Amino acid sequence: MPRPTLYAAITNHGFGHATRTAAVLAEIQHQYPEVLLILATGTPRWLLDLYLPGDFIYRPCTFDIGAIQSHGFYIDKNATLQKLQQIQARELKLIAAEATFVQQNQVDLILGDIPPLIAKVAEAANIPCWMSSNFGWDLIYQEWGEEFADIVAWIQDCFSRCDRLFRLPFHEPMPAFKNIVDVGLTGFRPNIPVENLRSKLNLTVPQERTVLLTFGGMGLSEVPYHHLQQFPDWQFITFDNAAPISPNLLQVPKEAFRPIDLMPVCGRVIGKPGYGTYAEVCRLQIPMVSLPRHDFAEATYLISGLQDYNHHQILKPGEFEQSWDFLHTPPKPPRSPQPLATNGNQQIASAVIDYLQSVNH
Repeated sequence: MPRPTLYAAITNHGFGHATRTAAVLAEIQHQYPEVLLILATGTPRWLLDLYLPGDFIYRPCTFDIGAIQSHGFYIDKNATLQKLQQIQARELKLIAAEATFVQQNQVDLILGDIPPLIAKVAEAANIPCWMSSNFGWDLIYQEWGEEFADIVAWIQDCFSRCDRLFRLPFHEPMPAFKNIVDVGLTGFRPNIPVENLRSKLNLTVPQERTVLLTFGGMGLSEVPYHHLQQFPDWQFITFDNAAPISPNLLQVPKEAFRPIDLMPVCGRVIGKPGYGTYAEVCRLQIPMVSLPRHDFAEATYLISGLQDYNHHQILKPGEFEQSWDFLHTPPKPPRSPQPLATNGNQQIASAVIDYLQSVNH
């Protein structure tokens, strides 16, 4: 009897899509150890190993490109368009090859976050395709000009073939999807006790003066580390291995720690808009200092959600570069009196497991 098989296709854009999907997959493995996971993505294996405790088959492949960036805030729109057009031109070959792989490996269900083409792969393989996300790539591209119009229509056609969307918080409407199920926040929990972590990192500064700097897999081209001189009695933590040596700056290897593991010792997190970071600070109720972001329409929904459900500071353009006086100002409280549901991992995992069991009984 073959094992129940779940094929997860993860978009090739930064690390956030991979880590938030890994949180759901880890829950599925925990509840249903007999499941066989296949991860189809260009995300590096070391990152998946850091986040996924169980075994999985790693299939490095590319079904989409997201946005081509040299760092977290610069998007090369021309290069992105060219790459998307190349994928579109190879669409039939990509679909045929992957549908054959899916059938040969007796995949029961595809879960995507959120490469549009994977819905057509599932259709060709005659198995269901579910997706999870808070935004679709059509939202991003449709604000980039008329030259992306054909790509937007192509993506929306792909999304319309998806059988079910688990719509995460901080979401846009996502109207291309026909069957939408809203779920709570997804994400991991810290796995290192606070006192153990403080001892391991030799942290002596109180939590309220400890700050985590995290800017996603792309990072930033320039972080104004000279502002640290204004805060000699504060402790800053960074994953940036190119950061200068400073007595109040601790560099930690990104291959050894996840941001979520470091957050509990921090009084604030400074970063850019991103679902993964926002979801984790909301789940832990740690204040978030967020840089603004333009040219990426998802940011509007993310920032609004952060303001609704977490203590926050939204910096003005240039404020991060000019001065860090904002650290002397207390974060604003959440606008909504109602907390946000945090059971997204369990909701998606339960639906996936129920389906896998129904076809493998």
